[in-house]
Amino acid sequence: MVIKAKPFIKWVGGKTQLIESIEKALPKNFSDIKNVTYIEPFVGGGAILFWILQQYPNITTAVINDINPDLTTAYKTIKETPFELCDFLQIIQDEYLPLDENKRKEYYLNKRERFNTKLLDSVENTALFIFLNRTCFNGLYRVNSKGLFNVPFGRYANPKICDKQTIFADSEILQKVEILTGDFENTLKYATNNSLFYFDPPYKPLSATSSFNSYTKEDFNDLEQIRLRDFCKKIDLLGYNFILSNSDVKGKNPNDNFFDDLYKQFSIKRVFATRMVNANAEKRGKLTELLITNQPLKELKYVKAI
Repeated sequence: MVIKAKPFIKWVGGKTQLIESIEKALPKNFSDIKNVTYIEPFVGGGAILFWILQQYPNITTAVINDINPDLTTAYKTIKETPFELCDFLQIIQDEYLPLDENKRKEYYLNKRERFNTKLLDSVENTALFIFLNRTCFNGLYRVNSKGLFNVPFGRYANPKICDKQTIFADSEILQKVEILTGDFENTLKYATNNSLFYFDPPYKPLSATSSFNSYTKEDFNDLEQIRLRDFCKKIDLLGYNFILSNSDVKGKNPNDNFFDDLYKQFSIKRVFATRMVNANAEKRGKLTELLITNQPLKELKYVKAI
């Protein structure tokens, strides 16, 4: 049995559920285009990355980027030193699982404090990054204004902390991936003649309380959304293809035309998605999201936002 590569962490905004719609938004005859460079400037959990690199072998090079240094360090560690990482995760798992709930919470808080020292080597940093992701409340990644991870302890009976099969499968896929840390615009210099950009930026919040953008201490506000639109315009003028996903603010407020106006020169479709990460389980459920591209869109399953 071949183990497929998949996200090694739970990440807010993960795109596994949108794969079918994104595939329909790919350029015409995408699988026939040779030597494609795939570029993902906001890689997050990597659901689209791992899917597309396994589905389309004509992608010979990939470039991923994120502004979160702990996340990009994790990708690099899994790519370069998967054996050492698994050894470290196995130790943590063996120490953690036998503990009762109170001892687990104490262990978690000690590891969180150590992680926040920012003085660790890449293997330990990534091991703690994965451990905290698997054992924190609701699988959130959130930092405060100082950039320190502050998610409380989560109560899980038997979390899988050391997932060796996934780490080794991911490591194999990542061998042809360039991993960057920084601003999304820095990815442009890696584009080649046959390049596809997929943008999954921090979503524009649907309400004042729905923002999950605290992946880093920097905010991705409306001005950043506009800067991203300008970057998409540049990509289009240079002849590259792009697909972008974002929240459908019009679904919450029919009079909110922010994205419809911002991307009016491009193709926009509304597709069903499910919000899985929310502190309130009753607020998880179906909603519409936007898929925006500079290519004609094939028929997608979508609903009107009004």
